[in-house]
Amino acid sequence: MVSLFSYLITFMAVLFWIFRVIVTIMFDWGKDFFAVPLNEYLEIAVIFATLPCLLLVIKRNIIGAAAYLGIYAAYFGTALYESITKINESGVTIADSANLACVVAGIVIAVLVFIDVLFNKNRSLGKSNKKADWFYDNKDYDREFDERADRNQYRI
Repeated sequence: MVSLFSYLITFMAVLFWIFRVIVTIMFDWGKDFFAVPLNEYLEIAVIFATLPCLLLVIKRNIIGAAAYLGIYAAYFGTALYESITKINESGVTIADSANLACVVAGIVIAVLVFIDVLFNKNRSLGKSNKKADWFYDNKDYDREFDERADRNQYRI
């Protein structure tokens, strides 16, 4: 069973993905929104690359979580550096602080997802249930059960 923390972190990653889709659509339509994409075409590529990663994260696959972290660290990491240098040079504006908050949220969520999947004890990959293995993996029990079934045929 996966913990509530894992469900919440995965849910936040999906919500952040939906938020980035909304940001991209609003920018494409020319509507004012408090956040803007860092690079519109690269943002679309990141959105589509995130989908399989999120599916793998939901399945608790470490490769999906690593790919998710790598994509978001590469995309939002450079934006984080550029935002910090821009704020240091010219000061803080509301638009810059909103974009900085979105960038930080993206990186933090990706790191939390990776850590959650990395240290999750309930990953189904290579996991065996010792309480049920004696029954399902025991060939002697299957053979014995078959022999009993063959002997106990009752006629009416």
